[in-house]
Amino acid sequence: MDIKCSKKIQSDDIMKITVGIPAYNEEKNIAKIISQIKEITPSIIVCDDYSTDDTNQIANSLGVDVITHSKNMGYGSSIKSIFAKAKEIDSDVLVTMDADGQHRIEDLKKILEPVLSDTVDVCIGSRFLEKNVENVPSYRKVGIKVLTKLTNVSLKESITDSQSGFRAYSKKAIFEITPTESGMGISNEILLKASSLNLRIGEVPIVVLYDGDTSTHNPISHGTSVFASTLKFIAIEHPLQFFVLPGVLILLLGLSFVLWALQLFSDSGNLVTNIALIGIACLIFGAILIANGINLFSITHLIREK
Repeated sequence: MDIKCSKKIQSDDIMKITVGIPAYNEEKNIAKIISQIKEITPSIIVCDDYSTDDTNQIANSLGVDVITHSKNMGYGSSIKSIFAKAKEIDSDVLVTMDADGQHRIEDLKKILEPVLSDTVDVCIGSRFLEKNVENVPSYRKVGIKVLTKLTNVSLKESITDSQSGFRAYSKKAIFEITPTESGMGISNEILLKASSLNLRIGEVPIVVLYDGDTSTHNPISHGTSVFASTLKFIAIEHPLQFFVLPGVLILLLGLSFVLWALQLFSDSGNLVTNIALIGIACLIFGAILIANGINLFSITHLIREK
């Protein structure tokens, strides 16, 4: 059944709660998860990212909306497809959760509450709010914390788990956020865009059920991809801090090397080539960074004003 809401959204005073599930080769779990979600809402989207098992057939047989990718496109592409479908069917709230059984159905109601009460626009299910991390592999803890600290650089309010895929989005968030990343970096992209749009971001504690370490992603390539993606969006959102400030520092460093080389030349009549070349290289590199930062700042503000 749909979930009643005190805030009138539709004429029948019922909010359309949609749960979106990115899935790749999840035939063992998908039926159970869909059945459990149907006890909360009938609006379910499964994005089958070109599974080679029976994930697609099982999801279709259970009468949910199934998006089928024509090739394996990655987690980010699945989330993009789910966002697009949620807009198409005019969802009032979208919840995204994994298809591998790691997210508990009882936490679904918990993650919905802040959005339904209009407290936040994006609610993250955090594994770290109540120290419920006993089952999280150690390397994941370290990686998540590093990526979260990097993300917090550009968020108005700090969070504890930027990599959680268990989230709830308000209608405003669904329609204002347009994800573009195809890979795992989409989790941070959405948060950075939400913050730049002044959407309210909050967290609730959840427990993740790890049955060993079932991740199909290489942790190094995964972490590197998310790190690079996050840096890209930080650069776009804050070009002056990301480019101009380092550019000025490098420019000053180059100037000091050039002045040092000139001082040595004045004292001894010999030009120390290495010092002079380092100074010139820093001056050029610093100038390039400053120019790129100013150009990117101008372009992004021009686009936002349209």
